[in-house]
Amino acid sequence: MGYRKDYGLDNISTLFRGTLRKKGFSKSWNKFVQLGMTDDSYQINNSEDLSNKEFLNLFLPKNEIFSVEENFCNYFSISLDSKEFHKFNWLGIFSDYKSDIKLASPAKILQHITERKWSLDENDKDMVVMQHQFEYLDNKEIKKLKSSLVVFGDDSVNTAMAKTVGLPVAIAVKLILNNIITLKGVQIPTKKEIYSPVLKELAKNGINFIEELV
Repeated sequence: MGYRKDYGLDNISTLFRGTLRKKGFSKSWNKFVQLGMTDDSYQINNSEDLSNKEFLNLFLPKNEIFSVEENFCNYFSISLDSKEFHKFNWLGIFSDYKSDIKLASPAKILQHITERKWSLDENDKDMVVMQHQFEYLDNKEIKKLKSSLVVFGDDSVNTAMAKTVGLPVAIAVKLILNNIITLKGVQIPTKKEIYSPVLKELAKNGINFIEELV
């Protein structure tokens, strides 16, 4: 919601911003949040000695009867054969693998675990999909505009994410060096002098929004 002021949208009645996830992702990820494993505000002294299973066990109620897997399931009232448990098991959170990161925060260890498992294989390709939907009143008539972007990665290195994150910055740097963008100080790309030439060059690289009036 912090974008409302930056984009000059203070006076609009409704603003939603969201991310599409695969079914079950948000519910499963929220368990890490509930346990406190996404906390980045402190360090774990012996973090390099902890296996994934021992790391998880730090955040579960102490129990010497049940296994870590059983304790985890009991805490969240799920079964060992549930889809949610299989997601965590696939991630390797119950394994004996050690991240070997000294003085790491819980979030840092969790990041290492997820990056290790979620990294792209050599032949994988990613895709970025973004859509903005605008509803507005024009001469007492409600209209809706859809602005959609789809970008495909070339391979596991030249990804769609790398393109959409890296190219705008690279283009902006070039425009500053060529004295096309002359603004001084720290700026965000909500000024036409910045976004207009950047968007124009992004389109040449296959990154552009298609607008459709519904």
